[in-house]
Amino acid sequence: MRVINEAGEQLGVLTHHEAMTLARDSGLDLVEVVSTSVPPVCKIIDYGKFRYDQTKRERESRKAQHQVKVKEVKIGPNISEHDLMVKVRQARDFLDKGNKVKVSCQFRGREITHPEVGEKLMMRVVQELEDVSIVEAMPKFLGKLLGLVLAPSGKKKKVGP
Repeated sequence: MRVINEAGEQLGVLTHHEAMTLARDSGLDLVEVVSTSVPPVCKIIDYGKFRYDQTKRERESRKAQHQVKVKEVKIGPNISEHDLMVKVRQARDFLDKGNKVKVSCQFRGREITHPEVGEKLMMRVVQELEDVSIVEAMPKFLGKLLGLVLAPSGKKKKVGP
């Protein structure tokens, strides 16, 4: 096996017994790094410190990732103008933070006999949020629920002249 010491210098191709003796003499561990190569590559390192550094790097990379959440905004087909604007503002905040938004229009009782009212409402929401979002899933019925998914577009609204 090819052996590399703790300083990163190649010691050459050694037998397993010789490599273990070198590792034991330096008070470190013999760790197989690349098992698929011919001959396999081993390093003389402190395995505990190696595992600690590896988990620390994984934790840092996970911290850097942003998880996209799907937030939901519920409206009804008979929602008033002001209430709709509050819900649109709420959806805009979610989109600005990088989250997807699911807009749901719940039909109760006989309201389902006029689905065009809900579709018109959904198109209004899409129009209000077109500067900060793109439609990921067009409005569709799931039972008595009309659903729409908006994703952040990435471009920010211009403020000022």
